[in-house]
Amino acid sequence: MGRTLTPKDCHALMNLLVKQATGQQSIAVTDTSSFISAGEKVLETGMENVINSLNIVLGRTLISARPYDAKLTLMEEMNTDLYTSRLRKISFYSKLAKPSGAFNTDLYSNLHEGFTAGQNPDSEGTAQSTKSQWEQNPPHALEMNFGGSSTWQMAITTYEVQLQNAFRSESEFAQFVSGYMTEFANDISSMREAWNRMNLLNKIASVYDMSDNMEGSVVNLTKRFNDRFGTSYTSAELRSTYLKEFLAFFVSEFKLASEHMTERTSKYHWSPENVEGDILLRHTPYSAQRVYLFNELFTEAESLVLPQIFNPNYLNIKTQYEKIGYWQSVEDRARIKVVPSVVDADTGLQKAGTEVDIPYVVGMITDKDGLMTNFMLDKIASTSLEARKLFRNTWHTYLRNAINDNTENCVIFIMKDED
Repeated sequence: MGRTLTPKDCHALMNLLVKQATGQQSIAVTDTSSFISAGEKVLETGMENVINSLNIVLGRTLISARPYDAKLTLMEEMNTDLYTSRLRKISFYSKLAKPSGAFNTDLYSNLHEGFTAGQNPDSEGTAQSTKSQWEQNPPHALEMNFGGSSTWQMAITTYEVQLQNAFRSESEFAQFVSGYMTEFANDISSMREAWNRMNLLNKIASVYDMSDNMEGSVVNLTKRFNDRFGTSYTSAELRSTYLKEFLAFFVSEFKLASEHMTERTSKYHWSPENVEGDILLRHTPYSAQRVYLFNELFTEAESLVLPQIFNPNYLNIKTQYEKIGYWQSVEDRARIKVVPSVVDADTGLQKAGTEVDIPYVVGMITDKDGLMTNFMLDKIASTSLEARKLFRNTWHTYLRNAINDNTENCVIFIMKDED
């Protein structure tokens, strides 16, 4: 079933992603009560009775809130608006050469007395020359539609006077307001990051799921290393005992993949079939490549690996690279477990793929057009003051589309022990 164009409420998904990202899904009980001053929640003076988490002020107040900048912004390439619920992308299939009509060849006698500009069939009806110059050769186009949208809202309530007795002065109250607005902004940043992380996860999982139709797009570095050197090391051994040799090998594999993606070929992407049997050829110049790497693997050797991968003449580390602290969950940073959205190669419609469970994702090189966040609406609206209860609400409404286009080049690097 194809993706619907009507907005889908995704607040539950966003909450799930944020919980995984912040480790709320699996919390271990660790007793630190004897060593840490965590602050009591209730004091004898009682609570103010609006939000019921602030005590009536007795002394100085420390506001704890730090701005958080969302990560995973590299894919934020596409901006549309509310009036565009469908993004249409048109590509063109590669066209092959035709037999020459300018000469007499081993295939056709084009130049012969009495021949016309047509095919000049013989007595058995076989064409002896090529077609005329008026043979039509229209372009063969591929249209991909990225439709639909997902929406969620966030809200914050501002009280006019009710909280003032919880503070000693106007400036202290202003600090409190600034603090909770900072934390509210942090929540918005976390949602933005979670949305982009979902997009990134789906890209990796969908490429893995569609790898039979995307030659060369999945590189199992463990298998590739063992095949190259005739060894039988496990992934864990390569990341520990033989890390130096493995990282040198990875740099070589990465640079080759990056270079090969600049060539116009049928590899590293899905080519939808058409009635003419054409092939969709793609190339991704260095300037259009985007790189995501699992930072934990390269922390110890970052100064050795990254300068070899990134070079101003090829890949710019400042504008084309994003390091990933974790892919899906802080509890298992290298792993992904995703049921991706993919395209059915037979029907051309979007569907749910098979569950993808990759124990260790090293990184990905993708064409920037193959992974994008589509911004359709960012709207902030505030209510007027509620005259009787003296508060106002500010609502933030978001409408997004996450775009994965596997007709564009992509290579993912994983580590997986063979059964």
